[in-house]
Amino acid sequence: MLFLPLDPWARAFLGMTSLFLVSSTFTLAKVVRDNQENQAVHHRLDQARIDRLLAEHDPFKQVA
Repeated sequence: MLFLPLDPWARAFLGMTSLFLVSSTFTLAKVVRDNQENQAVHHRLDQARIDRLLAEHDPFKQVA
């Protein structure tokens, strides 16, 4: 980018574009990571609820 035959304003535009590209890439990566972690937490909570229900279930209990 430094060695391109461009005017200073065009170089500044390309520099700002590069900065925004890098910043939006990091933001997207963080959002995807947070979403995956959130889904993992929900899955673990659902699994814990199922495990608790199965542990408390007594198949030989008489239904009134």
